[in-house]
Amino acid sequence: MQLYNTLSAEERAIMIDDAGKQRLTLSFYAYAKIQDPKKFRDDLFVAWNALDALGRIYVANEGINAQMSIPEENLEAFRATLEVYDFMKGIRLNEAVEHDDHSFLKLTIKVRDKIVADGLNDETFDVTDIGVHLKAKEFNDILEDPNTIVVDFRNHYESEVGHFKGAITPDVETFRESLPIINEQLQNHKEDKNLVMYCTGGIRCEKASAYFKHQGFKNVYQLEGGIINYKKQLEEEGLESKFIGKNFVFDNRLGERITDDIISQCHQCGKPCDNHTNCENDGCHLLFIQCDDCKTAMENCCSTECLEVIHMPLVDQVRMRTGKQVGNKVFRKGKSENLKFKHSGELPDTALAAAEKPADIRQKIKVKKVLLGKAEHYYVKAQVGLFTIENQELNIGDTILISGPTTGNQELILEKMMVNDTANTTAKKGDRVTFEVPFRIRLSDKIYKILD
Repeated sequence: MQLYNTLSAEERAIMIDDAGKQRLTLSFYAYAKIQDPKKFRDDLFVAWNALDALGRIYVANEGINAQMSIPEENLEAFRATLEVYDFMKGIRLNEAVEHDDHSFLKLTIKVRDKIVADGLNDETFDVTDIGVHLKAKEFNDILEDPNTIVVDFRNHYESEVGHFKGAITPDVETFRESLPIINEQLQNHKEDKNLVMYCTGGIRCEKASAYFKHQGFKNVYQLEGGIINYKKQLEEEGLESKFIGKNFVFDNRLGERITDDIISQCHQCGKPCDNHTNCENDGCHLLFIQCDDCKTAMENCCSTECLEVIHMPLVDQVRMRTGKQVGNKVFRKGKSENLKFKHSGELPDTALAAAEKPADIRQKIKVKKVLLGKAEHYYVKAQVGLFTIENQELNIGDTILISGPTTGNQELILEKMMVNDTANTTAKKGDRVTFEVPFRIRLSDKIYKILD
């Protein structure tokens, strides 16, 4: 029975590209009493590995915390693996604001002491006695109340690129640090203020709200589903965003845009920027904000010292790291004297610049078109797409539109094609056609003919 990954991240990325399937990035959590976390972990690995599910998951006696990437076509089968457990029946799956097929490249399920490290050893603390959940509109409304104190229960490198206006943003590197700081800071407001909290997907606030109720705070509220679910509700209900900037996420994307406002700076040159990177030096891996110009000049490094290291022979780099905790075990959270424009603690609510609008690939194209068929495969190395014609007729010289959730909308003029493995000028209903496509397509893509 396979209970571990057999492919490297690089091999998995190639397989994902070759498959050409739309993948969804999602997250969920549940606090529950799990008697045997190890068996629970192994059962999940077997079920999810069979569905080509990837991600980073933590399980413990107190529950599960998961961030994952799954093929869109396997979504319902994936839900079924959760419904097996009573405490996950009907669980909310937070879909990412921006999907990326490479958000996760391995399936990693780890057994931990706790799914959210809190540093607490109080057996009288009931993690299920939580605060009031607020939906986006309710959250916006309570922020207008002068008796409200809003607290960001994320870390400094998360709040720096985006936060709710007027929020307290603790200058901390871990969740456990923030609990005593906020408790001390708000000791005199246990009964007269609304304590309103938020985090990325809700899991940290779930525990924090229970903690502050345990500490005697009377009016405790939390943003249901975190910033991820907040953004979804904004779009569905046409609400104003009280959040400004970008939402940091713990996968290969390192962030998803909530508003077009850039509120942070490149840590090296000070230019408005909110793109995180990890230092290229395997002995450093510092997480910091770096603009494209500095990324090029510094080769993804945080300092001239690290830049020098990456140009050393590999054997010398390894020797320098001997006996130190380095590589993937290090995820230093953006604190260094070399970062001249790093900000944390009290943060501004004003934008320094506006993010560039998405390229046309992501925009809806309002044109007259007719559906021809669907994508069947994409041959990455040859840059050739395979399509099945289900309607109408396709001819050389036609302007076509390839459209899908991730691909966006892309137009091109058909110059040559293979019809049922033979060069031809016309394809009809039932034919399988291949032709060069200078961008990656997915099985969720449709092909249309543009009408004059």
